[in-house]
Amino acid sequence: MSESYETSGAMDATLSPELAAELTAEFTRRHESEPLGIWSAPGRVNLIGEHTDYNSGFVLPFAIDRRAYVVLGWRDDGLARVTSTFSDEVVEVSLAELTPEVLEGWSAYPLGVAWALLARGTLADGREPAVPPVGTSAAGLEPRGFALHIHSDVPIGAGLSSSAAIECATAVALNEYWVLGNSQKALARIGQIAENQVVGAPTGIMDQSASMLGRRDSAVFLDCRSMETSSVALGLAAHDDEILVIDTKVSHDHATGGYAARRASCELAARVMKVDSLRELTPADLPRMREALDDETFRRARHIITENDRVEETVRLLGAEGPQAIGGLLDASHVSMRDDFEISVPQLDLAVEVAQRLGAIGARMTGGGFGGSALALVSRARRPLLEAGILEAFALHQFEKPDLFVVQPSDGATMKGEPR
Repeated sequence: MSESYETSGAMDATLSPELAAELTAEFTRRHESEPLGIWSAPGRVNLIGEHTDYNSGFVLPFAIDRRAYVVLGWRDDGLARVTSTFSDEVVEVSLAELTPEVLEGWSAYPLGVAWALLARGTLADGREPAVPPVGTSAAGLEPRGFALHIHSDVPIGAGLSSSAAIECATAVALNEYWVLGNSQKALARIGQIAENQVVGAPTGIMDQSASMLGRRDSAVFLDCRSMETSSVALGLAAHDDEILVIDTKVSHDHATGGYAARRASCELAARVMKVDSLRELTPADLPRMREALDDETFRRARHIITENDRVEETVRLLGAEGPQAIGGLLDASHVSMRDDFEISVPQLDLAVEVAQRLGAIGARMTGGGFGGSALALVSRARRPLLEAGILEAFALHQFEKPDLFVVQPSDGATMKGEPR
């Protein structure tokens, strides 16, 4: 890789000139060099399909108009140097010594992606990496060092996948910088590897897939067994509908025990039922499952099996009738997560209940649970009433004031292809 290396990262269409100038100046101040470009990836909202991804099931997330931005610059000393707008810490590590064991804190997300890119020989979608091999520069030498500065407006801890946004933005930046030629699906898998093996969160592929593959006014229908994806038009604007996010301010952490315990219950149910994953079971199997499983394990499995059905029906109804037909499925999904999977909290239940009472088309918690956000599908005209009612209800219950904002289904990570 020569010093004439160019990127098109700064052409990111989601980036305003003002923010580009601000991030460029901050990178220059903290790294004492000029950046090569800026890349980005969005957070996501999961419309429906919770905890089904690691059970080889179906999910229907969409990318949102809140993004993580990665400013990347050149280094020729084999070091990775990372800074961010949300920490004064400067993390510096030799790429030759980059292992999961040396990474911790916020920097584990971008540096975990760097490690995963360097560690992978054959990519998740089965393609061999483009020449030069993964982990080398265009000249076939050891990987070039890099400087990275991260900025994100995806709320942290809100269940909107701020971590996947950082991972995917880093992945597209390094994919171009190291001239790796990985596909979008391969980079989504790289982000998941970083999350699982470096951060230690046992998440599935949904978050990174939505962040990489999102399209404007559409959701990503992902079959987590075959990894086949399709874009599903949501038609919100055409029907004058909006998706309101209610960030309860109850922070969650996927690396803690609740998420891992739910995954373990699903794996236990699959073993007892002698199947590779719960994806292979249908509602017709529930009576014999009730006989074979203890009550808690049965309820965990029932959520996954019925949620898969709800995702497929949501896709069908969106195509046949539009967003106003899916409200009952969103409501049923929340009940299943509250009662069978037991991942809701009082603040999420309150947000959903108030939204439903005040005329939302449908509402549910979204994300991994144990805090985070709920979503309400609502007509634009009725949204102010919902917002006022939710704020009043939270105040009456003496809960922390939630953040309420509308999200727009948006494009996924910036993919520029190989540098010019």
